[in-house]
Amino acid sequence: MRRVVITGFGVVSPVGEGKDDFFKNICRGHSGISLLDYFDTSGFPSKIAGTLKNFDPEKYISKKQVKRMDEFSHYAMAAGMLAYDDSRLGDASLNMDRAGVLVGSGIGGIKTIEQEVRKYAENEEKKKGFGFSRISPFLIPKLITNIASGEIAIKFGFRGPNFCIVTACATASHSIGEAFRIIRDDDADLFLAGGSESAISELGFGGFCALRAVSTDYNDAPEKASRPFDAKRDGFVMAEGAGVLVVEELEHALKRNAPIYAEIVGYGLSDDASHITAPAPKGEGAARSIRMSLNKAGLQPEEVDYINAHGTATVMNDHFETEAIKSVYGEHAYRLAVSSIKSMTGHMLGAAGAVEAGATLMMMQNDIIAPTTNYENPDPNCDLDYVPNKARKQKIKVATSHSFGFGGHNACLVFKAFEG
Repeated sequence: MRRVVITGFGVVSPVGEGKDDFFKNICRGHSGISLLDYFDTSGFPSKIAGTLKNFDPEKYISKKQVKRMDEFSHYAMAAGMLAYDDSRLGDASLNMDRAGVLVGSGIGGIKTIEQEVRKYAENEEKKKGFGFSRISPFLIPKLITNIASGEIAIKFGFRGPNFCIVTACATASHSIGEAFRIIRDDDADLFLAGGSESAISELGFGGFCALRAVSTDYNDAPEKASRPFDAKRDGFVMAEGAGVLVVEELEHALKRNAPIYAEIVGYGLSDDASHITAPAPKGEGAARSIRMSLNKAGLQPEEVDYINAHGTATVMNDHFETEAIKSVYGEHAYRLAVSSIKSMTGHMLGAAGAVEAGATLMMMQNDIIAPTTNYENPDPNCDLDYVPNKARKQKIKVATSHSFGFGGHNACLVFKAFEG
């Protein structure tokens, strides 16, 4: 088996743009949640979100490119370019036929769809008709979810495997895991892999409000709203952004003297086959993905030091994720450190898995665990060590990162400190 490592991390998020600001802020417990000002929220039960503050896409791409892309592609391009630079790929001599891109999105270009439908409705109201001549020529290439991978490949000239996974909140973790498998099987040498999301529009935000999935009790204290594992949690906080990792074959990375964060040694995936939005009872489906990832890594549960939890702050998810952890790890579950950075970033949907995997890698490199903030009221159904409220100095040799999505999609990644 070819060994696979992570050599770069790029992120744009509500708590920071670029890995250094991002990591500094999550270790400080800084919240990126605030009152939502993208549109009038007076008719919405939730009025808060994790948005990107002062993001300027023209730092990364031209004005012409900005116009032809939806925002989720802006974010993907930014994170991809930051990861590329972090891995020092610009200094490398690459076989472009063996360099791939696998960047997905849970929702894709919903803002573009909303804008075009609004234009249609306005024209109908004015009795001007619609017709194809009024449709933006960029409509289709802006909204299709696979376009972010395509745009990144065009930017860097990567001609290897290129596709798009859409598995809701598990999207980015599945993208990283599949990149790992393709490299391991000798069909590519490296990937830019991850996810991007920009779905905070009236339609996207309203849809999650209609599902009653988002927090509504903390509109007056946005930074307190995302409360993973806390007894007073009342739903997730919708967020946006992107995360991209450079996933690379070990010898390829060593030959170019690339920085190595950690080795990816396991990947597990499963489906609940239970409910379209609710997790399977007792986290049974999630547990199967975790067990698979450890089996593929050749590790015993007792060897794991830290879990980056999915931890959405919904009542059922946090309860059943805790049950899944206890099912897999037994008594060792109570010795594990478990934290959810969604307490600070909010839930970045299809981008979450990559942002959280990147956070896990930086924790491993810096011997520090970012906390679960807003953990104030213990829940008897959630009784593990969630690293409450303050970062913790701790060496991490083996870590896992969980992602679970609507449709019952589950993914777990296993990272191990690189030892040569």
